[in-house]
Amino acid sequence: MIAETFLPRPSRRWRTIQVGGGRLVVTGAGLRLLLAGARRARYADAQIEDYAGLRRAEFPWRPPLRMTVRARASGPLAGTAGFGFWNNSFSPLTERPALPAAIWFFHASPPSDMPLALEAPGSGWKATCIDATRPRALAWAPLAPLVVLANQSPPLYRRIWPLVQRGLSIAEAPIAPLDPAWRSYTLEWRADGACFAVDGATVLETDRAPRGPLGFVAWVDNQYMIATPQARFGWGLLDAAAQWMDLGSLRVEPLER
Repeated sequence: MIAETFLPRPSRRWRTIQVGGGRLVVTGAGLRLLLAGARRARYADAQIEDYAGLRRAEFPWRPPLRMTVRARASGPLAGTAGFGFWNNSFSPLTERPALPAAIWFFHASPPSDMPLALEAPGSGWKATCIDATRPRALAWAPLAPLVVLANQSPPLYRRIWPLVQRGLSIAEAPIAPLDPAWRSYTLEWRADGACFAVDGATVLETDRAPRGPLGFVAWVDNQYMIATPQARFGWGLLDAAAQWMDLGSLRVEPLER
């Protein structure tokens, strides 16, 4: 595994995506992921990734590793945004959806509603991980209709969902939203868990984490998604005025076993 750092310009290993008013702008402070006047009639995305043209089994990153990102944002972001690792499970630009596996700092604005963990907020900035590709996760598939039915009852939801969470390696915690102040975001991803920190303060420590391999992605887009344990699903696009997320630096390096 190699270390990768950029400030302010990404190297040639990264594929860039700029659609629907999304733009990548190199500034004196770093790389700006910008949406300028996105409209709900069209998907807009500003993104870098390192898995273009690869099969999911060929994605480049596995634990143990440490990711450190210096980031800031213009203010509240409409749509989704974030940085970290995933298996490219779903995107308006993805041809073949897959069960999700991800470990990242992730944001979704209302009307998004995706409370993965028990009684977690369905939107906002989070440190989060999930792996629905493991055999223990797939074992829940035949029981999905019963789980959904049980989740309609708050007492049963609180009793059953923690078991599903563990099976799907779900862990998440809300974090303060990005704002114009620079902050350092660190993820230590191990085979037996993960630790997320902001400016050196731990925000989530868990014994659950995806196996990999996963690809790195950082993005800002104008979509929203709804996926709740009570089987409420939805997807759509939002109007978004000029908004941006800056990456001042990115480093991915091996972590001692």
